[in-house]
Amino acid sequence: MNGAQWVVHALRAQGVNTVFGYPGGAIMPVYDALYDGGVEHLL
Repeated sequence: MNGAQWVVHALRAQGVNTVFGYPGGAIMPVYDALYDGGVEHLL
């Protein structure tokens, strides 16, 4: 499990199913993990 996957794991553990943000650059691994973890992203 990498850092991005841990972030998504922690969000899911707190009941988060939707996040808001602006993707790009260094945050892209987190967005990949959000997609894989079933967390919805709203731009």
